[in-house]
Amino acid sequence: MGVLWTNYIFFLACCSGLGFGSPNRCDEVRKVFQLRQIGPNQLLPLSPRPGSDLQVCVSKNLTCCTKKMEEKYQVAARRDIQNILQTSSSSLKFLISRSVAAFQDTFEVLMRQAENHTNVVLQESYRNMADQAVGPVQELFTDIGLFLLGSELNVDDLVQRFFDALFPLVYNHLINPGLSDISPGYAECVRSSSRDVRPFGGAPSVLADQIARSGVSGKLLLQALHLGIEVINTTDHLQLSRECRRALLKMHYCPHCQGLTQSKPCMGYCLNVMRGCLASMAEIDTHWREFVRSLEGLSARMHGPQDLEQVLLGVHSLLHDAVGHAQKNGPRLSAQVHKLCGPPSRKLAQSVSIQHSSRESIPFKALVRVSGDSLAVKRRDFLNGLRFYRTYYGGLADQLCVSELASGDGLSCWNGTDIVKSYTLRVVGNGIKAQSTNPEVKVKGADPVINQIIDKLKHINQLLQGKSIPKLGSLDQIETGSGDAEGRYSGDCDDEDGCGGSGGSENKRKVSRVSKSTARKGEGSSKQAVQSV
Repeated sequence: MGVLWTNYIFFLACCSGLGFGSPNRCDEVRKVFQLRQIGPNQLLPLSPRPGSDLQVCVSKNLTCCTKKMEEKYQVAARRDIQNILQTSSSSLKFLISRSVAAFQDTFEVLMRQAENHTNVVLQESYRNMADQAVGPVQELFTDIGLFLLGSELNVDDLVQRFFDALFPLVYNHLINPGLSDISPGYAECVRSSSRDVRPFGGAPSVLADQIARSGVSGKLLLQALHLGIEVINTTDHLQLSRECRRALLKMHYCPHCQGLTQSKPCMGYCLNVMRGCLASMAEIDTHWREFVRSLEGLSARMHGPQDLEQVLLGVHSLLHDAVGHAQKNGPRLSAQVHKLCGPPSRKLAQSVSIQHSSRESIPFKALVRVSGDSLAVKRRDFLNGLRFYRTYYGGLADQLCVSELASGDGLSCWNGTDIVKSYTLRVVGNGIKAQSTNPEVKVKGADPVINQIIDKLKHINQLLQGKSIPKLGSLDQIETGSGDAEGRYSGDCDDEDGCGGSGGSENKRKVSRVSKSTARKGEGSSKQAVQSV
């Protein structure tokens, strides 16, 4: 008798919801169907009907749904959940993409500042050769910029190329300033002799080492952030399983078939459905937390020789020392060049202006830096924001149910079949393993696309922690796994950086060379990728 009475009460409720007694019994369902642009209104019946053809929204009661409507509702449910996922991640995605753009802009500003300051120092200290040095200086900083933005330029080569180009100018204007206009052939011989006579002492090696160390950190930071955007894009467009799509349809739109267009799912019911649908996504949680920690660790190590800002703005000082070293050893260098290239064939200058240089003559005023524009401040602000999203993937299903989808506490709610006071089935936890007892969604296993993104996170975390060393190219070239020795950057990693154990003199900077045209194309595509986010 009690069961019959309950069914009778529910029948009355459904009749009331469907508007029995009104001229058009499915008006409210039609209105919502049209408002949400789910499909053409012609798919709706004029009045409630038996739902024997329905596959998911099965009910003993009369229904305002047809099989075609059910199909449209399933598409709408999938669209709705993807919109919700994209909305929930939008602030995180904006934080990362904005930071990528900010870091790249700061790199470019630093590059211009360092180039300009280097030219000013050369102009004030070595006026005779300064104008001719503008080209090599510009090429040096262009190459450094391309390297930082992801091009696979060889750091040793680009630095040595600069000092090779500088040597004929120093030789002509500072070491032998009484003569000028050496022939192009002789200038080329002087340039070629640079690597043998080592006019600048250890300066080329020191500068290459500094650029490589700080550049790897800067590049790795950008690569990690690009991967962060890739993770979000992947999860925003997660391909939902058939079981998940049916569960979402049942949770979101099956109550509409009974005229319950304003109902919301019970909290426990929503958690089961969303934890089942996002089970693979929850597996990202551990690796995403480690990703945030690893970025914090990398940022903490970016000081001294790994502080890109300090290195770039110190190039002028190192260059001055290098030229001073060559001047000091002028007689020896002249003898060595004479031995290799023979006597220079040059015309006597009409007027000679010899400019002597001393360390004290250089106006070494510290560059005025706006603290808000520094890389360190930008990193700090970014990481402070990122910490709020440390648990994003672990709590996503719960967050969506609490903030968007489920009914509030104490309110009647939809349990997948009826409107009830509370959900009575077991609520499972997050992650793949927990879904074996999920009463609402059958989860067969991990999503292979999510597994791929997890592998990339594992690898970038190793790189960020210094446990393996990156190929110095774009993120697309960082393969998952530990990689082979040829793909590692092992020449300049201290034990304190966490990458000891690979020592040995054979460990050099192994960075493959690409043409500048290819590199610049890579730079452009990198910026486009950021702008398209």
